[in-house]
Amino acid sequence: MAVRNVGKQLLVLVVLLGALMVSGASAESKARIVRLSNVEGSVQMDRGDGFEKAFLNLPVVEGSRLKTGDDGRAEVEFEDGSVLHLVTNSEIEFPRLVLGDDGQKLSTVELTKGRVYVNARPKKGDRLTLNFARESVTLTEAAHIRVDLDASEATLAALNGGVEVQGPAGKVEIGKKHSATFDLANNDSYALDKSFEEDASDDWDKQQSEYHDRYASNKTYDAQSPYAYGMSDLNYYGNYMNVPGYGWGWQPYFVGAGWSPYQDGGWAYYPGQGYMWVSAYPWGWMPYRYGNWAFVPGYGWMWQPGYWNSWYAMPRMVNPPRRTVVPQPPVRSRSTVMVGQGLSVNPPAGVPRRLTINRDSAGLGVPRGSVRNLDRVARESTKSDRPVVVRTEPSVPVAPVPPSSRVRSSGGEGSRSSGSRQVSPPRTPSAPPSAPRMPSPPVRTGKPH
Repeated sequence: MAVRNVGKQLLVLVVLLGALMVSGASAESKARIVRLSNVEGSVQMDRGDGFEKAFLNLPVVEGSRLKTGDDGRAEVEFEDGSVLHLVTNSEIEFPRLVLGDDGQKLSTVELTKGRVYVNARPKKGDRLTLNFARESVTLTEAAHIRVDLDASEATLAALNGGVEVQGPAGKVEIGKKHSATFDLANNDSYALDKSFEEDASDDWDKQQSEYHDRYASNKTYDAQSPYAYGMSDLNYYGNYMNVPGYGWGWQPYFVGAGWSPYQDGGWAYYPGQGYMWVSAYPWGWMPYRYGNWAFVPGYGWMWQPGYWNSWYAMPRMVNPPRRTVVPQPPVRSRSTVMVGQGLSVNPPAGVPRRLTINRDSAGLGVPRGSVRNLDRVARESTKSDRPVVVRTEPSVPVAPVPPSSRVRSSGGEGSRSSGSRQVSPPRTPSAPPSAPRMPSPPVRTGKPH
């Protein structure tokens, strides 16, 4: 009898363990999709069918790969506002983009070559892991890091906030403004340094981060969105308005009565998921993934925020005028299909000194943060049928710098420790290039333009 009871207990234990394993396996959802939020120069993405030309606002799904060429730079934006900045001749992969059982965002990115900046701003429970060579760093709190990887070594610089790296050499703690270099050919032995080297790409990373910081919030209307990606662009390229009978909505600058939100963009195919609409507009993420577009007589097209529990791959339109062409995805083709303008030429890295903005452009062709007080320029454009010519704010050009010509940041003399190599003599510090000045936040109004 005792043997039989033991057998029953073992059977119950096995069943319980199996149930726990199943619940653990099903606790993650593959439903997450993030955003390719900035593209300059030569950038390619592999969505499952090999590398192809990448475009602004392409959805980034689990398994995607992204790489830049000699003149390419790119940004990937996560739901919580965390961003990755990829500079020239670099490549990253996204092996894991999932939701945990409590809704936390669990992301794994792998740097396979080149340089990536990670500006993490996780919410409670979110985890962003960066793998490089045999090393790994997981960010659960705000931190800003830069990682360089080549065939022989990898270097992590903690630009803001301290981090902890796990690898074959064990746990390595890197303090704020410190760095660590890992010798990939020598069992990943490492060298700690109380400073790090700077070059021109740091200024570009700083400029892009300042753009998000400056335009992250809007004083006119709180969208109450659970997501942060795309919000900076909405605040820079348009304004919110409260329309009787329709409530609060958002509209881009530089639109007329004949403008349609789906006249410029294209369809991108994702194996296993089908076609997704990709907007050509620099602000074209949030208004095409959540909520809906409504045509309001006397105001034109307006985006109505909402439907935050669903992510839409296809257009959502309410009350379209007669003869409005609603874009439909291709039926048989797997290639990218263009609609109107955009998605054909990526802007070169850097910003021209002057821009010509057409009245019905909806911001197409205006690099983010490049024009001071864009709302005032938009109001001026309504006074004439002619395009508006404006001066732009200075930007950081692409200027790859060989490692031998980089300069060491201020932070004390270099000191090596914990399984490190010989102490290197400190280099003579020099002043890094000054970061470009960002434009002032536009003054928001509740009036349509």
